[in-house]
Amino acid sequence: MSSADEREPVPDDEADWRAIFGHPEPYDDQVDGIETAVETARDGGFLALEGACGTGKTMLALTAGAHLVRDPDSKYERVFVLTSVKQQLRQFEEDLRTINANLPDGWNPISAMTLVGKADVCPYNLANAGGIDDSNVYERCEGLRDRTRALADETTADSLAAKARSQQVGLADSGGGATYMEAAGEPTPYPRETPEEGDHDVEYCPFYAQYLADLPEEGDPVEAVPFDHTELGLIESEDLVRLSAGHGSCPHSVMGALLPHVEVLVGNYYHAFDPTTVESFTGALVDDETFLICDEAHMLEPRVRDLVGDGVSDRALRDAENELSRVIQPLAAMEEAGQGARHGSEAKQDAAAVRDELNETDVTLGELRDTRRFLTALADELDRRVTDHLDEEQPGWRRNLPDLRDGEIPLRDPEEPGTDELTRWAERNGFDAKVWTRAEAVCAVAGRVLDTLEEEDKRRAAPPVGRTLGLWYRADHTDFFREIELERTWDDTQPDETWRRAYVARYSLHNCLPAGAIGERLADFGGGVLMSATLEPLDVFAEVTGLRHIEEEEDRPVVERTYGLEFPEENRASFAVAAPKYTYSNRGDPGEETDTRRAYARAIRQVAASPGNVLVGMPSYREAEWAAGVLDDCEKEVLLDEATDDVATESLKREFFDGEEKVLVTSLRGTLTEGVDYRGDRLSAAIVCGVPIINTASPRTRAVRTAYDRAFGDGFRYALSVPAVRKARQAVGRVIRGPDERGVRVLCDERYARESWDSVRDLLGEAEREEFQPVSADMLDVALDRFWE
Repeated sequence: MSSADEREPVPDDEADWRAIFGHPEPYDDQVDGIETAVETARDGGFLALEGACGTGKTMLALTAGAHLVRDPDSKYERVFVLTSVKQQLRQFEEDLRTINANLPDGWNPISAMTLVGKADVCPYNLANAGGIDDSNVYERCEGLRDRTRALADETTADSLAAKARSQQVGLADSGGGATYMEAAGEPTPYPRETPEEGDHDVEYCPFYAQYLADLPEEGDPVEAVPFDHTELGLIESEDLVRLSAGHGSCPHSVMGALLPHVEVLVGNYYHAFDPTTVESFTGALVDDETFLICDEAHMLEPRVRDLVGDGVSDRALRDAENELSRVIQPLAAMEEAGQGARHGSEAKQDAAAVRDELNETDVTLGELRDTRRFLTALADELDRRVTDHLDEEQPGWRRNLPDLRDGEIPLRDPEEPGTDELTRWAERNGFDAKVWTRAEAVCAVAGRVLDTLEEEDKRRAAPPVGRTLGLWYRADHTDFFREIELERTWDDTQPDETWRRAYVARYSLHNCLPAGAIGERLADFGGGVLMSATLEPLDVFAEVTGLRHIEEEEDRPVVERTYGLEFPEENRASFAVAAPKYTYSNRGDPGEETDTRRAYARAIRQVAASPGNVLVGMPSYREAEWAAGVLDDCEKEVLLDEATDDVATESLKREFFDGEEKVLVTSLRGTLTEGVDYRGDRLSAAIVCGVPIINTASPRTRAVRTAYDRAFGDGFRYALSVPAVRKARQAVGRVIRGPDERGVRVLCDERYARESWDSVRDLLGEAEREEFQPVSADMLDVALDRFWE
């Protein structure tokens, strides 16, 4: 609904949210959760909710949010759902369908839409037409839009769309066998090839032209939407394409026009926390009239840390340098030859175009040259530092390029905040604050000039490079850590015995403490629910996401709730095995026969012998390979997950689910232990070996720990232990997904079982501490037999 006056009425009874709740009866925990969320959001606050599988968290949160949106006395106009897992996105969609199917008679369905990218809705991309595909859809779309707007200024958008329609009709009438381009099974009114207009045959997008033609001169862009969204309920991407492209309008633009008017939007973390995405697309959703639902919220901190960091690669620096050169060259040629010299008409046109663009800005030719010189120097300095690092750390590396591994080169002491070496180097070499801070504007102008000079639609390197340099200089040296990151790759086009053949190197800027960025963005919303099956300890979660700051500094309530498993206790057995700590100093290399490795090999075999499919979670892929090896004599087929691409992972998952009982061995840092649906008989037992704490020797990890030490007093607990235990809890949480399922969950490491100086038992949460009973390593087989028998 677009305004409070148009909202559906709500029942007068005290628990009026029940009219929206999609099932006959809520669980007790759902009643408490919904009413707590509603009450808290009315006061502008947030509910931090940990709910085990079966709690009904998605229905709980959607009911609270939709009730507030439909309530004419509420400030909320929309619900914005964020989730990082595709399976959970589908769950929200399914619950929305359930809600709409059970609304009271006479109510309009709750309007909802899932946000998708251009590649998912561009008619040309979907039809593999117009020279557009997944590899170029974003660049082609932006170029076509720019040209369409420019042409519409000369003629009209309506005439552009009409011309494309008439071209298609003419093709069909000619008997040449022309067919209308289809999108999502719906014929569109345009031919498969993009049309052209004007004396210079300028290519344009007829779908975007039609959208522009439908826009009112004054008023709300929603008037350009060619269908009534209030009657459709959940608008899926296929619906959006069918209804928009069938009319001849751009589906992605229509989606943008709908954003402020749909009652429930479902997206991912990018849509709320990536500054570029918010600025260009979802900004209308980030306000105090939006009720936020943040799902899988245990991932909020690491995901946002990645989004608010930045980096620029060696390749990007060189590409940006070349782009600036192409902008400078026409003016430089005219300058060197003298204004009175004879030049070709094309050269004069290029120089005039560049000069016209510069005259529209405050960027000068001198600044273009200074910035180019800076980019050249940065690339050379990166090359020097990488070469010196490899010479020092791995002499002979040029002869062993295939053996190189990912690496980091810190640009300051990770444990002593201070100005980084690159910034100091720049100052010594005459690159002052003005060069850093003007880089963003200079590079943006260079990108616009090239878009004017060159017909090819492509993503320019210069604008993002300029933004990164500006952020590098502006960001503080306390919460941000700067380093050179070496990412393993292989590029046969690079010369032999150069590091570029084996690495992509980049200057990386890491936000060690994203609590401020998260809290500032959360505070932009009116209130909401942040939820996951693994948020405990909730006091830590409130600190690292900035919720505590919102509560204390803005006087907005933050309420915490924890709901345990609702399923029968007799259907599950949960053990914390007091095996020796699974640390490198205890276990040694995989090839060593240590007491610790023997104890874990025995526990893995015992759990693997459980009936049904079994999941084995290890701290790393290297350890996963070892664990698969100790199962050589297992009667079941053993599948080993390796650090491969998504396609291979999906194939492995399908293989695990199909056919006879199997054992799947994976790393807890992979994707098979979170967000994967192991419902029914897909999984009957899981064992987690060790506490999957990330490499504490990494410079970046040390910098993050130092930042957390300063902010919260215990960097190891906040930055390392808590995320590691959440990883472990996510893995064993895959086992019991329904009331009729039976299974075993095993956490194997004495730190889960005993209280000690490095124990993590207190991080499990109260309910799990009661469930995961300590068991000695030599009694695990007895406990397993007792449960299964």
